[in-house]
Amino acid sequence: MRLGVFLPNWIGDVVMATPALRSLRRLAGPKGTLLGVMRPYVADVLAGQPWFDQTILSGKNRRDAATGSAAVIEQLREARLDRIVLLTNSLRTAWLAWRSKTPERVGVARDLRGPLLTTKLYEPRRGRRIAPLPTIDSYLQVAFVAGGPWEPPRMELATTSADEAAADQVWRKLNLPSGEEVVVLNSGGAFGAAKSWPIEHFAALAQRIVADHGLHVLVNCGPAERDAARQIVAQADSPQVASLADFDVPLGLSKAAIRRARLLVTTDSGPRFFGVAFGKPVVTLFGPTDPTLTNTHSPLEQCLSLELDCQPCWQRSCPLKHHRCLRDLTVDRVAAAVRDALAADVCPPAPSRNVA
Repeated sequence: MRLGVFLPNWIGDVVMATPALRSLRRLAGPKGTLLGVMRPYVADVLAGQPWFDQTILSGKNRRDAATGSAAVIEQLREARLDRIVLLTNSLRTAWLAWRSKTPERVGVARDLRGPLLTTKLYEPRRGRRIAPLPTIDSYLQVAFVAGGPWEPPRMELATTSADEAAADQVWRKLNLPSGEEVVVLNSGGAFGAAKSWPIEHFAALAQRIVADHGLHVLVNCGPAERDAARQIVAQADSPQVASLADFDVPLGLSKAAIRRARLLVTTDSGPRFFGVAFGKPVVTLFGPTDPTLTNTHSPLEQCLSLELDCQPCWQRSCPLKHHRCLRDLTVDRVAAAVRDALAADVCPPAPSRNVA
């Protein structure tokens, strides 16, 4: 079978799609082809995995000569696929699949996509209201309806030799210990400020981790969180607390840093799913989003939420201007979750390096 799959755009969603990708790889078979259509950074997230025989990069700019709509359609037609599976929910991706002239197109019928699909799934409802499945299970359901075998909802990622070399350099420059003696803190995410735990809370937590457990702390950050990471380190004021703020931080480096960590404390953002996929204990701090929709099924994850009446609001900034959902989530509560995770002593050795 020559099988194509459109990948989600959000980093966390991509990781949650990995069980479905295992299923689709098995559906294509060892002599078949699995082609992935994805954003360039999605390819970075999945680097090191052997699932795809071919990839097509699809960019935001629909007129771009290399990654725009016309280029994607042309490459899909050249691939002569038997079936396309849509793990995306956008009208545009369904239209691209339809324009590719692929005879079978499988996806969720929503946002006017129904006429463009040949096999349609419908979102579950409770009465008249949509009652969506957890995202990871929803992707598995799409893969199953497309013909793939059922897979357990276990997320997985890999690192490449280049990712690990970059992490080795960071460990040397920051004088970090080996042997899972580092706790990674992830302070923000692309969604918006509403997901951010206060800087002073992260700094106080870092101090507690050093004082109570004797571990080192590394603050992970993307380009937009560099200043916040620097402030956390400055306020923690400890030689055992450092950050990636002064490094080039591709996604592969974040993956490798989390893979070799003892524990991850994170907001509900992409790196959260790196930790779960690498089998790490993860403490996740929830504000405007709903833990049930992104249930990872990991016994090593603790999801902390105040469950206020205004949660979840799904807004990028607090519409009530108080941000209590994360501001009032105390350092004591998060430190207790960290203590419980470390005391459980269930952290397995870091997975061996996958070299691409």
